[in-house]
This record gives sequence, C-alpha cells and structure tokens, in this order.
Amino acid sequence: MHTYTCTLRFLIDTGEKEKPEYLTNLKTTLSSHRTSIQEILITHWHHDHVGGISGVCDELQLASAIDVSKLPRSPTQNETIDGVDKKYKYLEDGQILRTDGATLRVVYTPGHTDDHMVLYLEEENAVFTGDCILGEGTAVFEDLFAYMKSLELIVALKPDVLYPGHGPVIQDPVKKVQAYIDHRNMRERQILEVLETNKDKALTSMEMVKIIYTETPEILHLAAASNVDHHLSKLEKEGKVGRHGKNGEHRWSSKL
Repeated sequence: MHTYTCTLRFLIDTGEKEKPEYLTNLKTTLSSHRTSIQEILITHWHHDHVGGISGVCDELQLASAIDVSKLPRSPTQNETIDGVDKKYKYLEDGQILRTDGATLRVVYTPGHTDDHMVLYLEEENAVFTGDCILGEGTAVFEDLFAYMKSLELIVALKPDVLYPGHGPVIQDPVKKVQAYIDHRNMRERQILEVLETNKDKALTSMEMVKIIYTETPEILHLAAASNVDHHLSKLEKEGKVGRHGKNGEHRWSSKL
C-alpha cells in the first residue's frame, strides 16, 4: 500500500483478498495519520492487486462512498469487482488526479498486462510502478513489444525514486530501468545472432533455447522458451524475423 501525507489519500492497489493483517495495518495507518481514503487506484487487473478491494471497502465502510478506478482492458471487457456492488471508474492515459497535497498523472504502460498503468507523483518526481518494475528481480510480461516501450516511457520521466508494487523502494530508478532494457536487448541480440548463423533453416524457440541457454538447467528450458517466444513476437512486429509452420509449431527465420 502506498499513501501520501494529507487529509485525504489515494490507495494504490489493495493486495490479495482475505488478508486480515493487511486490513489491520491499513486501519492503523489511516487512524495514526487522521486521514481517510479518497479513491482506490488499481494499476492492473491481476488478483494480487484487486483481490482486496471488497475487504477494504467492507472494513472501512467505503463501498458506496468512493470510486475504484483503473484503465480499461484492451480490447474492452466487461469487468466486475468481486464482492462489491459497484463498477470500476475508468481513467484515461495522461489524466491528472488530485488529492490534498498530491498530484498524480496516469501513464499507460502496457506489456505486463493490457491495462497496466503507472502513476507519476509530481511533487516528488516519483513513480508508483505497479508490476511494470519490481523492487527485486525482473517483471513478467504478456507483450514484450509494448513492455519495452513502457520502460522507455518511465526512463523519459527521469524519476528520482520508484515505488514498486512488490519489493523495496528503488532509489536509483534510471539505472534500474535501464538494466531491464539492457537485459532484454541482450537476449534479443542473441536470438538474432542464432537466426543469422542458421540462415539455411528455420528454428523453433526450443531449438534456440538449447543454443542460447547453455548454462541454464534443462528443467527451466520451457520457461526460457516462453521468453524467447515473447522476443520473437516483438521482432516479428518490427519486421526482423519471419514466422513459418502451422498446427501450433512455429519456426522462425531472420529477415535481416
């Protein structure tokens, strides 16, 4: 949970459902600061970010009093809020949200999910990153092409600090995000090099894994193949690789 010191506060994400210790900590924090929640802001649809909405609304008796807001899914879906008789209020990219002493700007950052947003806190030059950037490790994503563009958007903000949805606060944000970008670019170069070296044939993602991930235990090769597939889909959108085959078995070749 992230809040800002003022009479009214935004609550960014609500965690998992049925977490009584979270609700206790939330109530204690609000009481100690003599403040209340103005609006719940959801960074994306995953259960560990929306699951606690009903618990928060019930515990704080907020169900009819406040909005629960997020970006819409893409393509549009009929979203419901589990356990609460209300609908999401949908935000727009670039929208400005204000509460006492805090100004947040909505920044659409798809990739991890199709509806993901980060929130830029103008007063601190800080970003609440949801799951786009984690305090530890690297994030997973649905669409690498979109995800890389989202990382570049965050770098362009030049924030002084990042508040991730998981893990510790990030005090060297540009370095952290650039490390994410560099890691993905390294994998992309490796994939293109393998395809260039094997121009006489098209390869499956698993065949590429066995060439690239030579030091990775075989038990992890399926997960590695999934990452390679994401890279190949991005490269296909950029016109750098071609897809061949049918019936679910795709082979890939370089178009460079």
